[in-house]
Amino acid sequence: MHFFIDKNTKKKCLLHLSGFSSAIFSELGRSESVNNEVLWKITEFCNATLETSWDLCKALMKRRSRTMPDNCKEQERAELHRTIWSIANDLRGSVDGWDFKQYVLGMLFYRYISENLTEYINRGEHEAGNQDFDYADLKDDEAEEARVDLVHTKGFFILPSELFENVRKKASGDENLNETLEKVFRNIEGSAQGALSEDDFKGLFDDIDVNSNKLGGTVVKRNEKLVKLMNGVGEMKLGNYQDNTIDAFGDAYEFLMGMYASNAGRSGGEYYTPQEVSKLLTRIALVGKTEVNKVYDPACGSGSLLLNFAKILGKENVRQGFYGQEINITTYNLCRINMFLHDIDYDKFDIAHGDTLTDPMHWDDEPFEAIVSNPPYSIKWEGADNPLMINDPRFSPAGVLAPKSKADLAFIMHSLAWLATSGTAAIVCFPGVMYRGGAEQKIRKYLIDNNYIDCVIQLPDNLFFGTSIATCIMVLKKSKADNSTLFVDASKECIKVTNNNKLTQKNIDSIIDAYTKRADHDHFAVKVTNDDIAAQDYNLSVSTYVEQKDTREIIDIAVLNAEIDEIVEREQVLRDEIAKIIAEIEGVF
Repeated sequence: MHFFIDKNTKKKCLLHLSGFSSAIFSELGRSESVNNEVLWKITEFCNATLETSWDLCKALMKRRSRTMPDNCKEQERAELHRTIWSIANDLRGSVDGWDFKQYVLGMLFYRYISENLTEYINRGEHEAGNQDFDYADLKDDEAEEARVDLVHTKGFFILPSELFENVRKKASGDENLNETLEKVFRNIEGSAQGALSEDDFKGLFDDIDVNSNKLGGTVVKRNEKLVKLMNGVGEMKLGNYQDNTIDAFGDAYEFLMGMYASNAGRSGGEYYTPQEVSKLLTRIALVGKTEVNKVYDPACGSGSLLLNFAKILGKENVRQGFYGQEINITTYNLCRINMFLHDIDYDKFDIAHGDTLTDPMHWDDEPFEAIVSNPPYSIKWEGADNPLMINDPRFSPAGVLAPKSKADLAFIMHSLAWLATSGTAAIVCFPGVMYRGGAEQKIRKYLIDNNYIDCVIQLPDNLFFGTSIATCIMVLKKSKADNSTLFVDASKECIKVTNNNKLTQKNIDSIIDAYTKRADHDHFAVKVTNDDIAAQDYNLSVSTYVEQKDTREIIDIAVLNAEIDEIVEREQVLRDEIAKIIAEIEGVF
């Protein structure tokens, strides 16, 4: 839905904010032509305070909850965005956007694990009959007795005095808040030292520099910012993270990326996979399955793709856990935080840091029954410059390496090598890998001749945050029932939301239905034999095989000529009438 504010709408907004007409906003709230995002933008557009704008927007969205099935999701998202935006305003001008992202998410993590640990301990005490017990009120020396057991069970330990809620209570009066937080973070990481969870907690708070001059030139100024940060995160009405209909962490991450996408020349290569695309990839990988042994993402980013398996299957049905690798240290830390935020126990995930292509960390864990990924597009890698790569068992079967300037198909080969015989891999691909020649064509030949490609899906353009490219999904399998490949043109399966396209549930269902049925469908899906693909020089572009619907108007030439003749005759009649009028006028004068 396109976003616009005309002069009348602006005038109505300003009238309401001046207290002149509440009925006008009620009218907007009932209108189906104005979605919640537009309402938020309208209130933000008006010259009112943030809290006033939010109250108006929230009231309007509440009114529309009777008719909008997604209202709960939108309200949760708006609540989260409101709080982040409020914190952003408080820190504006002092903290660079990309650094600010780490502060918010790190503090969000601190709050979460504090509440998670408190809830776990309190539940046990309450079930034992001690209904008045609250771990947050316990003395530190009394809590120490449970340290060993809690580290073994939860992977970490936090003293009651160092819980988020207790530190926040004293924050405004703590002249050394920066030192307090630094000590707390160090103690949380240190609690896992020597335990099985050590690698999962090591360095998690590294990106939150509470002594940075970016927060302020003096300790006083820095602590003022930290108090605002803690209060902002503490005011987030998130309840139980598992009960939210949105991915709270992932949505916060994406929103922060959007807020600072144009900031100071930063690279746009680090972006978040939209939840709708994550859901599509996960559902493809799970067709015919109600549980899997292990799931894997070779370029896991903040982990949203992996966590969709927990959402769709339930984390207990991912029997042996979640595996991934990420090259960016900050994003690697965010991914581990994300796992904890979604209540994935430390012994159920293994997220590694490093270059997946040249230094893979999960040799002892493969194969994986489900692999999903949205790897970086056309990045450079060592390729042929590293003499070991051509003999690497992941790449050697194709007899050629992906080009040094384009590592896309290296990720494909890596995923295929680590895919279980009964597994499915769904990988987002840059469209160029489907038709370019040279080494990439030879790799496509290997994949087709060995019947490893199950399906290629063309996605709509402008779907991913940070890029307008129309990407594709390549689906890999090692045990196929026939020697053919399905091509699906889903380029029109989307709706317009402000400046981007978005997959709806209906769009996702249509794509999954086509993938499952593997039947020809005019202008949408076609199954092509691998021999026919070979005849096309192993071109895997969907447009090569799925015929576009001809939307041009069919014109009957005979009818058109008759209409032209009629127009000419009418024109002549008009000319004659005009001539008569002119003659009469000339006769008068």
